[in-house]
This record gives sequence, C-alpha cells and structure tokens, in this order.
Amino acid sequence: MDTDLLRTFLEVNKTRHFGRAATNLYLTQSAVSFRIRQLEIKLRTPVFTRKRGNLRLTSAGEKFVPYAENILQTWGRARQDVALTDSYQQQLTVGATSLIWEINNTNEWLEQVEAIQPEWALRTESLNRQQIPSALLEKQVDIVLTSEPPKLADLQQVRLTNFVVVLVSNEPEQNMNTIIGLPLVYLDWGTRFAVEHSRIPALQRAPILHSHGCQPALKFLINRGGVGFLPLSIAQPWIDSCKLYFVKNSPIIQNELFMVWLSSNEKYEDISVLIDVFSETQNTC
Repeated sequence: MDTDLLRTFLEVNKTRHFGRAATNLYLTQSAVSFRIRQLEIKLRTPVFTRKRGNLRLTSAGEKFVPYAENILQTWGRARQDVALTDSYQQQLTVGATSLIWEINNTNEWLEQVEAIQPEWALRTESLNRQQIPSALLEKQVDIVLTSEPPKLADLQQVRLTNFVVVLVSNEPEQNMNTIIGLPLVYLDWGTRFAVEHSRIPALQRAPILHSHGCQPALKFLINRGGVGFLPLSIAQPWIDSCKLYFVKNSPIIQNELFMVWLSSNEKYEDISVLIDVFSETQNTC
C-alpha cells in the first residue's frame, strides 16, 4: 500500500478537515481528496463520512487507524534499518510512554547506551500503556522502559533505577488538611500509582486535569493552581524558583524504572550486552 495514502488518511483524521490537512501536507485540497478516494477504493469501504462541516471517521475508518499507524512505524524502522552505514552496525528501538520519556532517568539511560555501544543507532517510540505488550510481541520495539512491566510469559526485565513523585502546590504553606479544597491535578502513572493515590483521603475527588504527560500537569499547576504529584526531577527547578511548593507532611511515592524485553527477540544477544551494566545501576533521582 502507498504510504502517502496512509499519511494523508492520518492527517485528515487528526485535523478533521481536508483543507487543513492539505496545508500541513503541502498539497492541494483536491490532491488530499483524491488520495482518500484511492484509499477507500483499495479498502473497498468509506473511511470518512463527508457531511458539511462534520467530517468524521466511519466505523471502518476507526478500525483502520491503528493499522495505518503501525504500517508507517514499521516502514520507518525498515528504512532506517537498511540505511544503516558502516558506522552503525545495529539499530535498537526503544519504546516508552510519553510520561516516562519526560523524566531525566530515561535520557540518562539513552546516553549510557550510546556510551556502551557507540556503533548502535537508537530509535525511540512513544507508546500508550495499552500498546506496550503488543509492541513487544509484534517486535515494533526491542526494549521498553516502564514503571509497570506487562505480564508476558516471555518477558525479561531488569530494574534500572528508582525515582520519586512528590505532592506539590502553587500555594505555599499547604498541608494535608488545607489542600482538601484545592483543584486536583492527576498525573497517570498506572495501576500501582492509582492504588497508592487512592489511599490518600485528602486527594479523593475528581481531578480538574487528568494528564498522561508531565508538562501539561506542570503548566496547569503553575498557571492555574491546585495540587498534584510530579516527579521530583521535574518539580525541583520550580520549587527552587518558588513557583511550586512541597505540601507539608505529604507522602512521597516511590516508583521504579525497568528495562523490559522479550527473550525471543532476535536481538537478544545484543540486548544482553546491556544487562550486566544496568542490572547494577541503582541511581535515585
């Protein structure tokens, strides 16, 4: 299938507008319409309903979105793999949620990998939590960095480090009694964090913001106010500048960062080169 058709389909789905998609793709609107028609001919079904001012996916289009995304990701990895020069003998594809990519530990990990294996080319992928098992099983990624390893029979894992999330507010002198009336910002770290969070009576209310990224949560707390947990490494610069403040007597939640992979991955021997190094790493942010 022509990858240009897939890119056009995903851009139209993103913008929900043929004209805006055309602008983003540097095409004419008629060219975008033609590509969508070509895609629908190949799939033998419409992917969009075209009511004036209300462009929406059909049920077939909704089903096709993850396939289009996976095909483009696979094609991108394939092009990068075969284009490796003599300087780069191997490509390692690393996946993580956007939340994990934002903490300092993952950047440090990438730098360590490059130092250990300078002949490797690294590729990073952002995944949502639900995509992680299938991304590993379908070999879309070689390694995943996660705070909650999925339960897969063939899964191998090593703990890289631990990090803490701390309760902060934009208002000084707050404690576990005074925060009850503040808007709640909830940063979604997964099931384990949700359980810990549910044990804190002062935070048991509907969040004004439920976020899967540190930066939206951080900006909301600073600009709009409220209370919520942030990674210490993200919050510390803003605490130092008196834009955020620790909530007094608040619990500190410990998280762990794991490197996980499948033993059936054909790059297992290459991955094992990293294991001895990182299995000893116990840095705390």
